[in-house]
Order: sequence, then structure tokens, then C-alpha cells
Amino acid sequence: MSQLKRLLVGTRETITGTVYGTIVVLASVTAAGRLYLRDLWRLEVIVAATVLVLWLAHVYSDALGESLRVGRRLTAAELGRVASHESAIPLAAVLPMAAVALGALGVIDGGTAVWIALGIGIGTLALEGLSYARLERLSLLATVASVAINLAVGLVIVLLKVLVSH
Repeated sequence: MSQLKRLLVGTRETITGTVYGTIVVLASVTAAGRLYLRDLWRLEVIVAATVLVLWLAHVYSDALGESLRVGRRLTAAELGRVASHESAIPLAAVLPMAAVALGALGVIDGGTAVWIALGIGIGTLALEGLSYARLERLSLLATVASVAINLAVGLVIVLLKVLVSH
């Protein structure tokens, strides 16, 4: 699997982290995007900090649960596997944050950068719905429903951004 595809849609093993990370990024960019449109580096820090804190929370809670399940403290290698599996959460932030960074660097307009970041997130959710539909060999109608459900999550977030911005 290409690295770009892995960043955008994850793998079968990491789809939950990719979807979760994408929603976290969409929510963070939506909530802070307008406030920091003139300070996109601050937006980068806010999104990165939010994603990393939630990633650490997932690593901690999954490791704790796994430790209780096996009845002992996890080894460093086992903890590393948990952290690696959950790495889909911060990886989901890479492409949207790259778009914001292009805005911060002045390569593209700041507002455009924020919308591109949101578009990447929405596109990721659509691709995740399509991936699920293909895996399950869903009918055309069920595939459309799967993509629509994932898109609905993203579009509700974007709608909230528009409502908050005006």
C-alpha cells in the first residue's frame, strides 16, 4: 500500500483510528479555523496538540485494557504495538495539517488552506465508506448509503463551521 493511501485511508487494521483521527482533525479545524485564520501556525499547534492528546489517551486506555485482558503488565514491545496500531489517529492529521501549513507559509490563501484541510477530511470519510462497502461486497445502494453516512458526519462538521463563521 502506498504511503499516501495509508495516510489518507489507513489500512483494514487501522480504519477505526483513521476515521477517528479524521473526525478529530475536522472538528479541530472547524472549531479553531476561523479564530486563527490570520495565525495558521497557531491553528497547526492546536490541531496537533488535540490529535496527540487524544492519541495518547487511546494508547493509554487500550494498553490498560490489554494489560487487564492478559492479566499482567505489558512488555515494551506490546506497548509499542498498541501505540503503532493507534498511530492511525495522528497519521490522519498529516495531510490536512500539510494544507494548513501551506497557508501558514503563504503558498496558498489561509482560508483556502482551511477549506482544503476540511476537503481532505471529508474525502477521507467518503473513501472510508467506499472501502467498507467494497470489503463487505455491498450492493450499489448499500455502497451509496455507506459513503453517505460517512460523508454526513463530515458535512455536519463543515455545516457547523459555516454556521459558527457567520
